[in-house]
Amino acid sequence: MEIQKSDIVLSEAGRDQGMLFFVIDTDGVYVSLANGKERKLEAPKRKKLKHIRFVLRPDSTVAAKIRSGDKVLNSELRRELAAYGQKFNPRRFLKLGKRRRNRT
Repeated sequence: MEIQKSDIVLSEAGRDQGMLFFVIDTDGVYVSLANGKERKLEAPKRKKLKHIRFVLRPDSTVAAKIRSGDKVLNSELRRELAAYGQKFNPRRFLKLGKRRRNRT
């Protein structure tokens, strides 16, 4: 499934692994992500498509605002993701395991 503006995605790699984000913009290989807390709309996270996983295409007012280009508040993003995050189980989507470090 192709990832589009206003989709909710899960970060699979990096220090934000396991976190939910809204897709703010797409441009081929990269997407811009925001969640209203760690990554705000003013400074979205730029991430490669291969490092995220599609979760949901919401049918909410926040998603409609993102699609149409209207002003969205960070608090709206946080509220929407918190409501969905309570029902969300990241273990279902991620292969979480311990990272191995090479200690010499």
